[in-house]
Amino acid sequence: MATFALVDCNNFYASCERLFQPRLRGRPVVVLSNNDGCVIARSNEAKALGVAMGAPLFKIRKQIEEHNIAVCSSNYALYGDISERVMSVLGSNAPGHEIYSIDECFLDLDRLAVADLTEWCRDLRQTTLQWTGIPVSVGVGPTKTLAKLANHVAKTADRKPGSYPTSFARVANLVHITDEEFQAVLEATPLEEIWGIGPKISAAMKEAGLSTAWEVRCMDPTTARRRWSVGVERTVRELQGTSCIDLEDAPPAKQEIACTRSFGKAVTDPNELIEAVSTFASRAAQKLRQQDGHASEVLTFVRTSPFRKQDRQYSRSVIVPLQEPTADTNQVVQAALVGLQAIYRPGYNYAKAGVMLLGLQSNTIHQGTLDLGDRPVQRAGLMSALDSLNDRYGRGSIGLASAGIKKQPRNWVMKQERQTPQYTTRWEDMPVVRA
Repeated sequence: MATFALVDCNNFYASCERLFQPRLRGRPVVVLSNNDGCVIARSNEAKALGVAMGAPLFKIRKQIEEHNIAVCSSNYALYGDISERVMSVLGSNAPGHEIYSIDECFLDLDRLAVADLTEWCRDLRQTTLQWTGIPVSVGVGPTKTLAKLANHVAKTADRKPGSYPTSFARVANLVHITDEEFQAVLEATPLEEIWGIGPKISAAMKEAGLSTAWEVRCMDPTTARRRWSVGVERTVRELQGTSCIDLEDAPPAKQEIACTRSFGKAVTDPNELIEAVSTFASRAAQKLRQQDGHASEVLTFVRTSPFRKQDRQYSRSVIVPLQEPTADTNQVVQAALVGLQAIYRPGYNYAKAGVMLLGLQSNTIHQGTLDLGDRPVQRAGLMSALDSLNDRYGRGSIGLASAGIKKQPRNWVMKQERQTPQYTTRWEDMPVVRA
């Protein structure tokens, strides 16, 4: 029988903020989205106070003041680096692993020869905490779906005593339990917590009289397929203990790459829009090179804020085809600016812009074209040097002139008024310990 584990970092963004700020431990913490708009992460203390996920900052100011809630702007450079450290620890301790998201990792434990799997998971949890400072929860099951469900059990049993047996807190192993215990766990789990069951399917299942993971597990797989989809059939089989989803050694390449941002202040100056779009296109091109891809088309969009009813509203996008697939920053930026020129209209308070790369393919695929002497130059070596310098000295250290000068104040830059230092990725922000 296959054995999977799903390791999930607890309240990951909030845990990263606490890592270098011990004063935040035990204190409610929330992390805000881009532009300091709404809550995207909460510590357990903040959850207990009723702070809702996605709550706009302006709506919870009273709660923040009353309960001394620490508020942090998102710091993705820090979170990404800490994530890499956590995943490195997990990958080095398991026979196989799949990074599922920035704070989740599947482990293949099928070939792991240990006497007590639950105790091994507890040791892994302690090792991860000791080596990275990040607390994690571990769920174990014979399928990836059940491992994901077990992780939900581990987190919930820890945070909400009485929801599940206390023995499942932090580490929940659904492999070595009795049939009666397994049924009780699934009966206590609402179907919304099943991996692969989205809101639409969930609503349809409730209309059909289903409400728990156990009731979904008891379905006939063929009926599930006929009534809903092949995906639901697979989920039912996974809940029944038949492994249908393999571990992926590497994540599949993205089919689209986007870089979009809401502006810190309304933008009316076309030169500022050029800087913003150039910056977004440069970042998207870098992401594209990271997956060894080329893009065939570049989409550019601008829009005003729908929440500012007093402003005239405008929203427009355009797709510009590239002469040939490329990951060259200069060519991507040029196409994005051609698109911007086509859709820009004066007299509007622009609140957001973005660039999306479409028609992605591997950089090893080349389609022959008629050479008329005006083909764009592919500068792979220059792009590699550009990426290396930005990795070494910080994002945006080297770029195109159209992106503007980094240190100059710009309206289109996001609000990040409460952002903590990039403790692990920028020399000047690294903590100094003195005897």
